[in-house]
Amino acid sequence: MQGEQLKAITRRYFFGQSAFGIGSIALASLLNEKLFAGNPGPHFTPKAKSIIYLFMAGGPSQLDLFDHKPKLNQFDGQPCPEELIKGERFAFIKGRPQLLGTPHRFSRHGQSGAELSNLLPHLARIVDDVAFIKSLHTTQFNHAPAQIFMNTGHQVVGRPSMGSWLTYGLGSENKDLPGFVVLLSGKNQPDGGKSCWGSGFLPTVYQGVEFRSQGDPVLFLSNPDGVSAETRRRSLDLLGSLNRTRFSVTRDPEIETRIAAYEMAYRMQSSVPELTDLSKEPESVRKLYGVTPGRPSFANNCLLARRLVERGVRFVQLYHRGWDTHGASNNEDIVNKLASLCRETDQASAALVQDLKQRGLLDSTIVMWGGEFGRTPMNEARSGSKFLGRDHHPRAFTMWLAGGGIKPGVTIGKTDDVGYNIVEDPVSVHDLHATILHLMGIDHTRLTFRFQGREFRLTDVEGEVIRKVIV
Repeated sequence: MQGEQLKAITRRYFFGQSAFGIGSIALASLLNEKLFAGNPGPHFTPKAKSIIYLFMAGGPSQLDLFDHKPKLNQFDGQPCPEELIKGERFAFIKGRPQLLGTPHRFSRHGQSGAELSNLLPHLARIVDDVAFIKSLHTTQFNHAPAQIFMNTGHQVVGRPSMGSWLTYGLGSENKDLPGFVVLLSGKNQPDGGKSCWGSGFLPTVYQGVEFRSQGDPVLFLSNPDGVSAETRRRSLDLLGSLNRTRFSVTRDPEIETRIAAYEMAYRMQSSVPELTDLSKEPESVRKLYGVTPGRPSFANNCLLARRLVERGVRFVQLYHRGWDTHGASNNEDIVNKLASLCRETDQASAALVQDLKQRGLLDSTIVMWGGEFGRTPMNEARSGSKFLGRDHHPRAFTMWLAGGGIKPGVTIGKTDDVGYNIVEDPVSVHDLHATILHLMGIDHTRLTFRFQGREFRLTDVEGEVIRKVIV
């Protein structure tokens, strides 16, 4: 009897019993024809309905790609002024480092006159469609916490990612595909791991679904040998019946989430193979992106991302790892490695914006490009290395955005003469999140979820919309 009384007053049981229990919302969001969201849709008319986030894990060097500093080149090799680094804590730099100019050439492009490195020739062709934010800053200077912070608004694991918050708040527009899809390329997983696209304390139905580049796009999507579609359907019906019986006893909302996940997987058996078959794209489109069907690459993922948003997927996030250019060897320096990374990503990133624009999708799709922090204007010279490299720099870095209500052809923010500190229009991670939610029709202060006794949100207790970057 005590167990029954305890169950009756537990928080989980209360939510399960509620007429609008969290589990019921999660189930409805995947089983209804017009998908239902955890919150009642947008708070105001949105400028965008989907997002493609190109996450360059490792921290791209803004000083060698976007933020041209002639004076840094002028003072190349000289000791860094002590007043800049007094009391500063670096990830790896020791002592008093030397300033490091860029080995790459910069020039202006488009009617906007945006300055770009010669490493980005494809982006140079679309600069008038893009907004650059050169004054981003973060509180974290190591990869894992910085990546988690950039994706969840908090540096410690356990918070929902931006994609999870958006699918919780807005739902999806395709009943046969997840609302939040993750695509990986480059070496290894991001340092922040799956927490970067996890659902945290939100129901797990809102976490990112990872599509693989080889084998089945989603693990266990294909039926085992000897199992027909009819057998699969009957087994899911039986499993669903058992789960619903269990739910009637425990009222655990995750059981209904599990039922929804099984049903989504069943529908994806038909929708995903067609979706991921890039050979169906015209040769001109494959050439635009630089894709090779069947060969895993960032380019393939960019084209797949376009196909996903075409089909109503709310949030697509691409991770390309390898941007950690410390200069310890020629495989992680700003001369050879950075150039190689740009060759892997520049064409496809620009092609994505061009392709969306040609199809009339750019107005409703936000494209974001950037990493978790920037790089220092000093040479790291780890262990006396002669290769040029830069340490992590949370004080100032650059991202670019396009489409979905973003003002094209503008540059927001400015750093000092050597690119160390922000001197104009600082933008925090919370400001960036608030702006993205705003463009999707969400007031970031109102998209909340009650957990452990208080209301949580993506922007925590901070964040201001960046009005200068919005049309």
